[in-house]
Amino acid sequence: MPTNTKTYDEMLAVAIEQARYGRMEGGIPIGAAIFRKSGELISSGHNRRVQQGDPSMHGETDAFRRAGRQRSYRDLVMVTTLAPCWYCSGLVRQFHIGTLVVGESRTFSGGIDWLRENGVEVIDLDSRECRELLEAYIAEHPEIWNEDIGEE
Repeated sequence: MPTNTKTYDEMLAVAIEQARYGRMEGGIPIGAAIFRKSGELISSGHNRRVQQGDPSMHGETDAFRRAGRQRSYRDLVMVTTLAPCWYCSGLVRQFHIGTLVVGESRTFSGGIDWLRENGVEVIDLDSRECRELLEAYIAEHPEIWNEDIGEE
């Protein structure tokens, strides 16, 4: 398993690229990627709730669906630009994904404490780039953010 921040930063760069794709499409800039512990990229995706009109198409969900069936999920690393919501935290827990790398959790902390309590290794990189990307979107589109995660 990757053990240094540089490796996790490289993984996060894939998720950030996906978040930027989502933003260019007019959607919420949250991206995700799934890797093997060896560092091999399995899949990536981004939040497509706005683009597809599908409230369940979060970044983690998109990456997970694109990964296809796996014999086991325990040795996978889910990387996401934002701490996962309860829906996506449940996905991580349901399929026993062993490691979660989070770009940032200041904007939204989601279920990361619950995941830690249930044996998931959670690594929070506290990325300024992730935070600024999402904060800019929220400032421009608070009504869209509030549909799903935000507080009204």
